[in-house]
Amino acid sequence: MRLFAAILLPPDVVAHLDAAVAPHRDNVLRWTSAESWHLTLAFYGEVDQTRVADLKSRLTRAAKRYPTLNLTLTGSGRFTGRALWIGCEGDIAPLRELARSAAAAGRRVGAAADESRFKAHLTLARAPKPMDLRPYVATFATYRGPRWSVDALALVRSHLGAGENRRARYQTLSTHQLSGAVSTTQAD
Repeated sequence: MRLFAAILLPPDVVAHLDAAVAPHRDNVLRWTSAESWHLTLAFYGEVDQTRVADLKSRLTRAAKRYPTLNLTLTGSGRFTGRALWIGCEGDIAPLRELARSAAAAGRRVGAAADESRFKAHLTLARAPKPMDLRPYVATFATYRGPRWSVDALALVRSHLGAGENRRARYQTLSTHQLSGAVSTTQAD
């Protein structure tokens, strides 16, 4: 199974961002669908089904060590000339630690978790080939969505090519509650 750990967005946050993005969707980029939007914490790749129960157990233990987080989608950027993203602010330091814990949970069950530097973001679109994404970044530079409280992380399965237009379709396998203690960091 192709798996990753993620923060899922509440419907009002998705609707707000979708309303901001809709007028700018074009045929130049491959735009991600609102149904697929999430913040990836750790990408595991292919995980043997016999290891999934252990991974879920480890994610449950990891999640309990973190407080409820407050996040806001805001600003934009690009990864090279291939990916356009919306950024995130708020409780980023504990979110980064949660991402490290999710990656460690994967490593402990033998899943290869990406160890690159974590950047809290939501991928909006991908370019079919490298191109200048600066005009798109400028379009969304002032975007600011509603603040929301994150109280869980999710283990998600990616079904490649099974979604609309042969894109990935995501299936939430489990959710793992954070401790519930409220973080004191303010997103405003």
